[in-house]
Amino acid sequence: MRIGIAGTGNMARVLGTRWSRAGHDVLVGGRDPGRAAALADQIGAQAGTLRDAAQHGQDAMLLAVPYSAAIGVVSGLADTVRGRTLIDCTNPIVPGFVLETRGGPSAAERIAAAAPGASVVKAFNLCHESVWRLTPPVFGGRPLAVPICGDDAPALEAVRFLVRDLGCVPVDGGGLDRAGLLEATAALLIGLWVGEGADAQAIAPPLEYAGVDLF
Repeated sequence: MRIGIAGTGNMARVLGTRWSRAGHDVLVGGRDPGRAAALADQIGAQAGTLRDAAQHGQDAMLLAVPYSAAIGVVSGLADTVRGRTLIDCTNPIVPGFVLETRGGPSAAERIAAAAPGASVVKAFNLCHESVWRLTPPVFGGRPLAVPICGDDAPALEAVRFLVRDLGCVPVDGGGLDRAGLLEATAALLIGLWVGEGADAQAIAPPLEYAGVDLF
């Protein structure tokens, strides 16, 4: 697959590395050409500008910039990402482990509004970048499940493919209107992990105890 990555931070690094090693044609784009070139050299990818990444990402483009910059980036690339699969891994979390977007549309929905015609899929936002370094992310013999939210069937299938390439299991989280639930889940989990030092995974019971007949 031809994958463009907008951003040169940790998520761009780890996911770009994994996809490049899986044989995908990856191009990293950033505002700083030197940083983009250095990262691309490290992960075995091509380098360019943000627009180069959008043009290259014919099969998928990962938006791996802070949420504070995301709307501006996609607005500037709206003409190029039209018709493309745009993967949003951002988290609009501010101090206090709350959502910057609370009371309004989710970050993913705002990104979609800023890039009309792009097929936005929310994914990869629940785990710290260190998790994606694992090859593969398997815990207690159980592969990591990655929930994804989106409305376009081909875009969702492309993201499922990329999830599986990480050794993970894609999970249907519903349409893009449910992306806010993923973002809120990230805020809750990060708050528990970082703020409280809690074992956040322990809040969910085993599957056999999660049946609807219990409620």
